[in-house]
Amino acid sequence: MKSVILSLLLLLVSACIVAFGQTAPKATITGQVKTTAGQPLEFATILLVKATDSTALVKGAISDAKGSYAFENVVPGQYRIGAQQVGYAKTYSTPFAVEVGQLGVTAPALAIAEESKNLKEVKVVAKKQFIEQQVDRTVVNVENSIVASGNTALEVLEKAPGVTIDRQNDQIQLKGKSGVIVMIDGKQTYLSVQEVSNLLKNTPSDNIEKIEIITNPGSKYDASGNSGIINIKMKRDKNFGTNGTATIGAGVGRFEKTNASLNLNHREGKMSSFGSVNGFYGRRFQSNELNRVVPLAGQTSYIDQSSYRVNQSQNLNVRAGFDYYLNKKSTIGAVVTGFTNRWEQPNGINTSYIQNSARQVTLVPTTLIKSDNRWKNITGNVNYKYDFDEKGRELTADADYSRFSANNLNDMTTSFYNAAGEEVQSSQRFRNPMVSSIDIRAAKVDYVQPTKKGKFEAGAKSSVVDTDNNTEYFDIVDGREVLNAGKTNLFRYRENINAAYTNYATKLNKRTSIQAGLRLEHTNSQGNSVTLNRVVNRNYVNLFPTVHVSRQLDTNNVLNFSYSRRIDRPSYQDLNPFRFYLDKYTYQEGNPYLRPQMTHSVELTHVFKGAFSTALGYSRTNDIIIREVPGQNPEDSTTFVMTQNLKLQQNVNLTLSFPVTVTKWWKMQNNITGLYNKLETDYRGGQLDVNFVTYNAYTSSTFTFSKTLSGELAGWYNSAGLYGFFKSRPQGGFSLGLQKKVMEGKGTLRVNVNDPFWLNQFRGSTQYQDINFKIRSRWESRVVRATFTYRFGNQNVKAARQRQSATSAEQNRAGGNN
Repeated sequence: MKSVILSLLLLLVSACIVAFGQTAPKATITGQVKTTAGQPLEFATILLVKATDSTALVKGAISDAKGSYAFENVVPGQYRIGAQQVGYAKTYSTPFAVEVGQLGVTAPALAIAEESKNLKEVKVVAKKQFIEQQVDRTVVNVENSIVASGNTALEVLEKAPGVTIDRQNDQIQLKGKSGVIVMIDGKQTYLSVQEVSNLLKNTPSDNIEKIEIITNPGSKYDASGNSGIINIKMKRDKNFGTNGTATIGAGVGRFEKTNASLNLNHREGKMSSFGSVNGFYGRRFQSNELNRVVPLAGQTSYIDQSSYRVNQSQNLNVRAGFDYYLNKKSTIGAVVTGFTNRWEQPNGINTSYIQNSARQVTLVPTTLIKSDNRWKNITGNVNYKYDFDEKGRELTADADYSRFSANNLNDMTTSFYNAAGEEVQSSQRFRNPMVSSIDIRAAKVDYVQPTKKGKFEAGAKSSVVDTDNNTEYFDIVDGREVLNAGKTNLFRYRENINAAYTNYATKLNKRTSIQAGLRLEHTNSQGNSVTLNRVVNRNYVNLFPTVHVSRQLDTNNVLNFSYSRRIDRPSYQDLNPFRFYLDKYTYQEGNPYLRPQMTHSVELTHVFKGAFSTALGYSRTNDIIIREVPGQNPEDSTTFVMTQNLKLQQNVNLTLSFPVTVTKWWKMQNNITGLYNKLETDYRGGQLDVNFVTYNAYTSSTFTFSKTLSGELAGWYNSAGLYGFFKSRPQGGFSLGLQKKVMEGKGTLRVNVNDPFWLNQFRGSTQYQDINFKIRSRWESRVVRATFTYRFGNQNVKAARQRQSATSAEQNRAGGNN
């Protein structure tokens, strides 16, 4: 096995070396399109096609204000130019050739005539351009396009501007950023990233109407932050039958891992049904080193801690649902999802070396940790959609219920030794059972009304969340459990959010589009620490405006501006004031007094040829929520972290994203981001004012060795940075892998190696007033994985209509599915 992996790695390295010497010169084709009256035709869709087949698209472009266009990096061959625009007949040029060695070619003259139709005899249907740059999104019109036939949804998505597909790991990135929300028909999927990728591989592009890429969501979406949305709008086709995907995989680092999944889609008559199940089992480790300096009463103590934990996890996720098409206009549906997760730590150990000011060891506490954590979730959604007409006027409604439950148990035993390893005092043991539940109920309605010059949207949503957390601590004395009332806590939280929004989009002229929206959210919450008799009530109303402006400068250049105000609320567990102990001297504590953070952000983006983008952004966040804010109790030598609101953080960021085609079979995607952060706050009676400049880079290379064999090499680097109070040292790593298609394309075998030299680790430090410590963490980042995927059944079955449920944002705050 080792020789096979080594051979694969050598193949990738050899391919990288050979590629630099095989780049052949390519031609640039220029031309101009005019009307039959001799006037330049601006913003027409220009198509470069094979001379022998007008459906074989090579490249696409848009003419500028003078009717001019250009195609770069064209290989030798026979071609024709096609042009189309609403109100004009599609026209093709005479064939022409690009010879070997030619660097510049002028295309034949092209004159396009106005399209005249007899409205009494023919219904005129305008055909949309393949790629449209709208005010708040980029739209790829797949329906009836010449690139749709024979492709899958994933292959079409690869052609979308700013979208990168990581084939080895089935990751989808938008402008170099992961965490993209993938929607189908405007509804968020409840699938993992890998499952979404498999779903798109099973969906023929003939079933897709269009793909929308939204980098800065508008007022229709929850005001809580979204990193970007890809929305795939499906046709309502008539295909029948069944298809599915089965995947099995295994991996090994220091410990073993395995996974399997099954996805099914079926349509018969007016009913579409779907279901999936996937499971994971694996073990992994994590180690930490913590070095602290503790001043007390004029003396200084040093505490050096080290921990090693092996975790074992078992996860099972299920999803099932149906859509019923009442008629051409109405659809009802239901979705049920759920998971059960178990995370165990049977043998964690933490050792502390307490030293005096002379660095002499005075005490060695050693803590044995056993944990058993179990999470369950069940979510139900019912939905309805009504299409008033073919112009886009529609009404949708959703109602949801979701319940999370957790049953966790921690058992810790601390023994005390001297420097010679002799036990010097009796051991201490405590048990910490924690039972919690989260109930989420929500409903929403959305309405879309096209107008003569734009589109109007409005909607409303209401959600109610109830959480119940009972944390108990028992000291084990003479084999008996004795309740520790000082650490035990019963915490209940209730939150009601009511929201309404309106949004309008229009074109000011041929080059400028604008969209403006406003969302209102009313929040009423109560946190009740029953044990501490402490109640925190909050009642507030917020407005969240959004503005998007887009300007087409010329054929190759687009300038976009956006502004938004958004809110991020604390997670439900962050509000719970319980303590989670790593050992006797280190713990994490919740904070019921957390407030939501508010962010104003602006962004200016320049896009060149739909692929090269430069984005300059600024954000200002008040009451920023910072996790793991450090604190210290010198009297008992304990250190803790707590989530807290800090006063203000300002951020300036510059992102460059650009693809590079080294050769026909080697393509690269590169992203570089520079950031300036400024944090200002009052903390522990002092003033903290920190400025920091950091940057990160990501690059990936895809190698196509043949129609069935491909490879990928990806690497990333983060410079030294600032995360709240922690200054981190640089981090980086890389991964590589191979993919082989088998069984006539129905099967896919993947092998990849992540972080082969085990470079990835976290090293950080903080020093503020009497808080002074360093930390180093390592985990099982070096893993070799192999997976096999098989697609079966009728691949022309349309995937079921997916929903963005009314509880999506609330479920994200609940967590528990990691």
